[in-house]
Amino acid sequence: MAGQLDSRVALITGAGSGFGRASALRFAAEGAKLVVSDIDRDTAEATAAEVRKSGAEAISVGCDVADEASVKALFGAAVAKFGRIDCAFNNAGVLGPMSELHSYPLADFERVMAINVRGVWHCMQAAITLMLEQTAPKGGHSIVNTASVAGLVGSPMLPAYSASKHAVIGLTRSAARQYGRRGIRVNCVCPGPVDTPLAGPLFDYKNNRETLLARQAIDRFATPEEIAELVVWLSSPAASMVTGTPMRVDGGALS
Repeated sequence: MAGQLDSRVALITGAGSGFGRASALRFAAEGAKLVVSDIDRDTAEATAAEVRKSGAEAISVGCDVADEASVKALFGAAVAKFGRIDCAFNNAGVLGPMSELHSYPLADFERVMAINVRGVWHCMQAAITLMLEQTAPKGGHSIVNTASVAGLVGSPMLPAYSASKHAVIGLTRSAARQYGRRGIRVNCVCPGPVDTPLAGPLFDYKNNRETLLARQAIDRFATPEEIAELVVWLSSPAASMVTGTPMRVDGGALS
């Protein structure tokens, strides 16, 4: 049976684990060809191997999204292999340390912003430049950025992360208005806490797991696969009228 994304090419950053790996497998299940990237090339290749095992095409590329040259090399490798990119999931990111703002280390702030904001910026520029040269598929080209519920409401003890995700939402909304009439849709997903390696410090901080769970309307945390379902839907023709939207996937967090 044909998938929603048959013959389309999807590029994912931060694909070595968590949302990225789950999304790669979900894209593959819908018929997409995959370019999977991570700063850790070995984890990216592990994801690509899983995709290929499922019967879909995939290549892996190591990439530091904070470095413009590395991002250009990533997109160049994608075009060299598949000739185009239809869907980009800009997912690579870091949490940063848990700290009050007044004592937050500047070096950590700059690292979080470099990866979470500048990395998304580099990837959006590369994806949009390429997509503008292509004929848009049915439903349009799609860019999905990983933001966070912290980018909507703020998060104590994570000032840099929260600021970075507010910025991602701003970039998403601006690009959606700029490029909607040119065949490119841009959205972002805003997960609440999810059990992934990235969220480990958040859960471990002063028994924060119980506190976070108590704030949700649904009595559990989301899985990476549930985030992947939304990412793939936003990238599909089914979401052809959805753009500029930060979509919460947070179990009804009472924030």
